[in-house]
Amino acid sequence: MTDAFDYVIVGGGSAASVLALRLSQDPRVTVCVLEAGPADRNPFIRVPAGFVRTLFDPKVTWQFATEPSIGIGGRQIQITQGRTLGGSSSINGGIYNRGQAADFDHWAKLGNTGWSYADVLPYFRRSEHFADDSDSRYRGHDGPLHISTPQWTHPLCDAFAASAEQSGMPRNPDYNSEHQFGTGSYQAAIYRGRRCSAADAFLHPAGRNPNVDIRTKSLVCRVVLEGRRAVAVTYVRPDGKRSTVNALRGVIISAGAINTPKLLQLSGIGRGELLQANGIPVICDNPAVGGNLRDHFSPRLVYRVKGTDSINSRVRGLALGAQVGRWLLGHSSVVSIPPATNYGFDKTSPSLAFPDFSLVFAAASYKEGRVGILDDFPGMTCGVWQMRPNSSGYVRIRSSDVRDPPAFDPCYLTDPADQGILVAALKRAAAIFDTAPIRNFVEFRSLPKRTPANDEDWLEFARSHGSSSYHLAGSCPMGPACDDDAAVGTDLSVHGVERLHVIDSSVMPAMVSANTYATTLMIAEKGADLILGKTPHSEQQGDRRTTYACAPDRLFRGQ
Repeated sequence: MTDAFDYVIVGGGSAASVLALRLSQDPRVTVCVLEAGPADRNPFIRVPAGFVRTLFDPKVTWQFATEPSIGIGGRQIQITQGRTLGGSSSINGGIYNRGQAADFDHWAKLGNTGWSYADVLPYFRRSEHFADDSDSRYRGHDGPLHISTPQWTHPLCDAFAASAEQSGMPRNPDYNSEHQFGTGSYQAAIYRGRRCSAADAFLHPAGRNPNVDIRTKSLVCRVVLEGRRAVAVTYVRPDGKRSTVNALRGVIISAGAINTPKLLQLSGIGRGELLQANGIPVICDNPAVGGNLRDHFSPRLVYRVKGTDSINSRVRGLALGAQVGRWLLGHSSVVSIPPATNYGFDKTSPSLAFPDFSLVFAAASYKEGRVGILDDFPGMTCGVWQMRPNSSGYVRIRSSDVRDPPAFDPCYLTDPADQGILVAALKRAAAIFDTAPIRNFVEFRSLPKRTPANDEDWLEFARSHGSSSYHLAGSCPMGPACDDDAAVGTDLSVHGVERLHVIDSSVMPAMVSANTYATTLMIAEKGADLILGKTPHSEQQGDRRTTYACAPDRLFRGQ
């Protein structure tokens, strides 16, 4: 079976959803989307709190594990990625966080012309439909993706915010607006109490267009190249047979930070020695493919609560039934909120221009600090992560068989600067919980049980108990052709190959100071314009630019 489309998109996740909609808005352009997983019909996908069911469900996720990672004592970390329409946006916490203007100005400083904050801000705005009152210079109000600040309240949330403020973080009503520093409530892709995934916002509307074909349970094996030109992809159909889809104008890989470099390597694009060792002919020796993998590494403090309940006690027995009933009636409920409710974006030193670590608070406690598995007692959790880790790793195929997961490791905490920032963040979080009013709700700390005596003890706690934030990025980094560490150009085309693009979190040349979802959507919005040869959206909008005073050398230590 052979058929043809102008563009073939590999993956049906967040970036692919945006691309399918934007490309298909031109009725002359035909698009085929190939998703390895099933359609997003699992009922828990629609429920924000349903992530506790979907996160570990292999029917809708890729269940990966890192290689033994030397920086965390040889531990292997479980990594979950979405494997359904909408990708990780259908199974994750749904938090919407863009990061700092300086992140993107740093990308531009690295040689990525057209990717400064002034360049990308219009694409952030184009995606979103932000429900709250906000500054329209920064926020979008008529895009497809519904973003809101959940109105659910709890004494623990109020107390955390008050104690964070006491510790020096000002209240910030909109961290996605003028600046990020401060504390407040997270925004999330939630609309009327239900998850608004990238599939809901972009892909399903695209699928109603006659020029879009969405195929699920279709595992792509390789990109077909004629010389150094991408002309088709081969994939395994649901019946187990292989088919080819011809790409008349190009192939776009949007399979995520693990599967995207894997597919490129299987197709003969990557480090020559690696490909040869796995019996794959080298089409394009591009050593940057599969390098620079990064993630936010997050240890979590857990406290047992006194004087009030927590989410733990509201999701069991009759109490859970009452919460579901409230949700069905459209009222605020623990069922309708993301896994974390409050944030703190703070600095390890007052001399820094911008925050360098995050605090992630939940009015619930998780066993051993692992998100998704609740404790049996009322508790609360505060995770921390360094915003821009210097530590970076790799993704490498193990064989020429597409069914074999690749070997990968973000190499957590291998950089001394990362270690110092994370220890300082943990100590700052612990100090907040020793501050009223949140201190009044603490019965005892269950993780770590004993207070670390010094920085080395805190570092050992992080190494032994930290886990992934599922913010994988950077494994096919963007940069000019003269940069040996760049896999794709600023137009998101793969260096050395024609008509082949990578458009997903893989292309981030440096980590953003945020969850990666919002930035991935922005990359896809801009990528669609690049592919179609459209005028940059900033110019379409009359070049609404805002100037920011950034100090990259002070902010991006070690880079």
